[in-house]
Amino acid sequence: MVRATTDRAVGEIRPLLADRGCRIEGGLRLRTLADVITRLGATGRTALMDATGIRVRRPGAHRGGRSRFISGKSGINAMKALVITDERGRPLFCGEVRAGSVADITQAGDAGLVDLLADTIDLQILADAGYQGLAAQTHGQVVTPPRKRRDKILEHLQWLMAHHEAARFTHSSARIPVEHGIAHLKNWRALARHHTRRDSLPDTSRAVAGLLTDQQATHHTKALAPATTPA
Repeated sequence: MVRATTDRAVGEIRPLLADRGCRIEGGLRLRTLADVITRLGATGRTALMDATGIRVRRPGAHRGGRSRFISGKSGINAMKALVITDERGRPLFCGEVRAGSVADITQAGDAGLVDLLADTIDLQILADAGYQGLAAQTHGQVVTPPRKRRDKILEHLQWLMAHHEAARFTHSSARIPVEHGIAHLKNWRALARHHTRRDSLPDTSRAVAGLLTDQQATHHTKALAPATTPA
């Protein structure tokens, strides 16, 4: 089979896998960010949110906009995907891919998260400091860690500083599963480094997330299956 035929087949299958969405309990699937918010509102569960950079090829020297893909955090040529998981780190959504230079909070805003949360109450999505500012825009539904305090006056109030740092530690600990979820996504070679066209990454990220949740659901079902004893 020639390379062109393989590439064409992958190109046809990729969007089909992407459109399947992430599998959750009961065999239901979440295909969009709106589906995720609706599900969280119906169940009252907490979600975890972060963005992850995926290495991509840099645009050619003769093309404009090369600097857009340079991540301000890592300095590599990347695009970033928005990832939302449940409290155990299982993906609920992976997509809304943007260039690596786009700030996390800007990506979330462009994805329509603020507008979606305008119609909900009492949701809780834990996020890191890169999303500070969303709490005010979402009536506290996006929860970020307390800002670092550098006030010299507070240095003399050890009990207050200790309470502040404890709150930051608690928030950070609660977010650990989303880091594990991202690590599982990046165990797939297609997201460890994206070698093909950059415009195929949005579908690739969604396809991988869907396949990963299928895999996790299968493993969970097998783990719950009763052990058979030999006759």
